[in-house]
Amino acid sequence: MTWLITGGAGYIGAHVVRAMTTANERVVVLDDLSAGVADRLPADVPLVAGSSLDATLLKRVLSEHAVTGIVHLAARKQVGESVAEPARYYQENVGGLATLLDAAAGAGVERFVFSSSAAVYGNPDVDLITEDAPCAPVNPYGETKLAGEWLVRAAGRAHGMATTCLRYFNVAGAAEPALADTGVYNIVPMVLDRLTRGEAPRIFGDDYPTPDGTCVRDYIHVADLAEAHLAATRRLSSATSAGDLTLNIGRGEGVSVRELITLIGEVTGDTTPALVEPRRPGDAPRAVASAARAARELDWRARRGVREMVESAWQGWLLHHPAAARR
Repeated sequence: MTWLITGGAGYIGAHVVRAMTTANERVVVLDDLSAGVADRLPADVPLVAGSSLDATLLKRVLSEHAVTGIVHLAARKQVGESVAEPARYYQENVGGLATLLDAAAGAGVERFVFSSSAAVYGNPDVDLITEDAPCAPVNPYGETKLAGEWLVRAAGRAHGMATTCLRYFNVAGAAEPALADTGVYNIVPMVLDRLTRGEAPRIFGDDYPTPDGTCVRDYIHVADLAEAHLAATRRLSSATSAGDLTLNIGRGEGVSVRELITLIGEVTGDTTPALVEPRRPGDAPRAVASAARAARELDWRARRGVREMVESAWQGWLLHHPAAARR
């Protein structure tokens, strides 16, 4: 069978492509290259430049490549931007998904993996977040992911499609330096960026009800996340009937912002003290996944620790920002 991977030239998408091709799965990538980088992809993986909003293009790609399953990662995903441009987020994240699902149904695609997010939960006040926790997103990005899950399940029921929604927690690291995150939107590259520019890392609030007063998060290595996608596609390939599976993808272990910044200092050799600033609105004190269901349903567990995430992210940062090595 052939899997279409939308957003496959992006940071997470390229890791999913790597995991699936290493496992001898046939894939084709659709990416508008607004954030994706074509050079991340193996030379023998077909890349179609375009958007999931383009129904004509989708119909052609699904037919020409005889696609039988889809992994949908293409989306806008900056929380602040979603607050400033909510209509754009709904149009691209929900509208693009609707267009893709319609094309998939028309082409007889029977398997669909949706890239969701822990942002669907909002700020639950629990030690470990299970998939049964109430969903109450606090920004338009999270809302589009929750609406996307509803749409995927409804399309699955309507068209006999087996579906899986993967709710990612905080993604970091790189399987190899060339695939590293080149954006500065997640905490590890944000800290590396400030250190490279000779500025102190920032902590937003140190008066939370946590052991060291800073927010606690669940970090997942992007290579482990990619392997979860592979496990999900294998599960769907063996499914004998339609149905939906919704899973958290995390390590089930919390790391505080201060602990993470300290570790980044150890790895980089730059121990510039962090600057504590006021809390940001909407930040939960703690957000840590229960990954028990993913372990049970996919026979998958995260294998890499936070130090490996930071070390691999640092090697990728040095490749893309050589000046960082001279500090």
